[in-house]
Amino acid sequence: MSVQQEPVYLQAAEVIATGGIVAFRTDTFYGLGADPLNEKAVSAIRRLKGRDEGKPILLLISDPSQVSRFILSPSQRFRKVSRRFWPGPLTIVDRARAELPVELTAGSETIGLRLPDDERVCKLVRVCGGALTATSANLSGGAPARSAVEVSTYFPSGIDLIIDEGVVTADQPSTVLDLSGAKPRIVREGVVILEKLREILGEL
Repeated sequence: MSVQQEPVYLQAAEVIATGGIVAFRTDTFYGLGADPLNEKAVSAIRRLKGRDEGKPILLLISDPSQVSRFILSPSQRFRKVSRRFWPGPLTIVDRARAELPVELTAGSETIGLRLPDDERVCKLVRVCGGALTATSANLSGGAPARSAVEVSTYFPSGIDLIIDEGVVTADQPSTVLDLSGAKPRIVREGVVILEKLREILGEL
């Protein structure tokens, strides 16, 4: 395991391309990045975190054109909400494409996507293929890592590259909004507050 003091995006891309795991600072906390279409890599993240097999893993995307790779048919609500809140700390869940690995969706037939409001993060994701897993860098149920040091403390082994970009300033995670069902549902309220979503979607 190596800890880098500066972003080394090409090195990260090589790790991702060969099925490895990268820890990186997202637009909120530190996350664990892997190729979302590589079942073995996603499975390795689940084992590393001790994550519940029933929980899907959210993704960061580099730009809106990536949505169609993962969402079967973005709903009108999806388009409306993403236009209003992306880029930003809102993870939107909708119906996943059938060919996505079950390790990613956990059999839920849904996938959560976020377009970060941070060009540095988007650049890393873009260099790594346009989408990365971004589950928080912590053991399942623990507090999210706020620094590269915390990441290495949580995970003394199992991560191929840690990109050290200092201590995060975020104090809340992204909000997670599920649009896959008949009615919109807040899975987790974070930076984007409920009242702001109600302005766009009405009753939640």
